[in-house]
Amino acid sequence: MLSKVLSASVVGIEAFSVEVEVDISNRGLPHFSMVGLPDAAVKESRDRVRASLKNIGFNFPLKQITVNLAPADLKKEGSAFDLPVAVGIIASEGLLEPEALSGYLFTGELSLDGRIKPVRGALSMAIMVRDSGLKGIILPVENAPEAAVVRGVKVFGMKSLPEVVDFLKDGKGVPHVTVDIAGTMRAYSVYEDDFSEVKGQEHAKRALEVAAAGGHNVLMVGPPGSGKTMLAKRVASILPNMTFDEAMETTRIHSIAGLLKDAQPLLATRPFRAPHHTISDVALIGGGVRFQRYSNCNQYNPTEDPITFPFEPLR
Repeated sequence: MLSKVLSASVVGIEAFSVEVEVDISNRGLPHFSMVGLPDAAVKESRDRVRASLKNIGFNFPLKQITVNLAPADLKKEGSAFDLPVAVGIIASEGLLEPEALSGYLFTGELSLDGRIKPVRGALSMAIMVRDSGLKGIILPVENAPEAAVVRGVKVFGMKSLPEVVDFLKDGKGVPHVTVDIAGTMRAYSVYEDDFSEVKGQEHAKRALEVAAAGGHNVLMVGPPGSGKTMLAKRVASILPNMTFDEAMETTRIHSIAGLLKDAQPLLATRPFRAPHHTISDVALIGGGVRFQRYSNCNQYNPTEDPITFPFEPLR
């Protein structure tokens, strides 16, 4: 029997829809294969899913199982496909109705005892669910607050695979998660390093205050230990509070990088980065094959590929 479960893959900071197709056949020897450009972490989900299903009391089928991750030309990375693959196998065995899976996006990593572990990029996936007009997203309970900041999306945080199956059977028992966005912005807008902590350095503080008020650049020159980094870290605390859109964009980046704290819905403080002065263009942008292709902006020909860069080439 064939079943289809909707999931997502993250490329950059954008989430793209991935349809997990599971086919179970009695023909041939028992085999579990995955196709659709899966990386090593995705391929290893075969063993995690098999052990997880057995340990929750499900009779794992000794049949020929084929899992296709469509579109096949998009590389799939990470462990977020464990949950949709497991749900697809259960549905292919006839234990879940196909209509119960329709309209939901599934993501989550499975432990061997059936618990669902958090994944990266939940916020980007929730935005994709909203833009696609789906009913909701089913994901690990730790990622639920992060995804719930997206308005108009029903977010269901799950602790284990049996909880997901019970929810899909009757649609009850697990209320969708909601977040007070205004309260969250206030609660998470406190900086660990505050400008008021700096004693002395009156001329430097005055210059930074003028620069922050007028939106100017600052070049700090001085010997090691004179306080350049200490002051730079604290400039963000005297800048205007982040807007909700700015917080969303910053949170998406930190979510994909795995830098969000446990159950933190939003990152409402302006981030600080201290790259070394010898850093390359590619490393400063963030690395990756997609960025390395045009890491030298001077070699870019806009007639060949309509990619734009919101920055000046580094000299």
